Amino acid sequence: MNLETALKEAMAIDGALGVAVVDYESGLSLGTLGGDQGLDLEVAAAGNTEVVRAKIRTLAMLDVDDAVVDILITLGKQYHLIRPLLSSHGSLFLYLALDRGRANLALARHNLKRIETELAI
Repeated sequence: MNLETALKEAMAIDGALGVAVVDYESGLSLGTLGGDQGLDLEVAAAGNTEVVRAKIRTLAMLDVDDAVVDILITLGKQYHLIRPLLSSHGSLFLYLALDRGRANLALARHNLKRIETELAI
């Protein structure tokens, strides 16, 4: 699936507030969908770039021979789910913000995994 379709499918996940595909080397978004005044996806993409970089650096310092599947940040009213795209997508990650009151976290993680496997960039 192409980037536009992937973003639309991510936004179809119950509770989705916004989604972005981000390059964690540059911090730039390749595409975003959703968001509002309370969720600036460009700011979130840049900030989450630092989260991904820090985790990758930490794993390297610990000499952990493994890869990050996803990172969950739990807020009072939202989940922020970060999923590095491991399958030949270079330094990209999916970022999905969810409303905690409406989202099913397990199903959201499952759907992001499916989107990752079908995404062609």
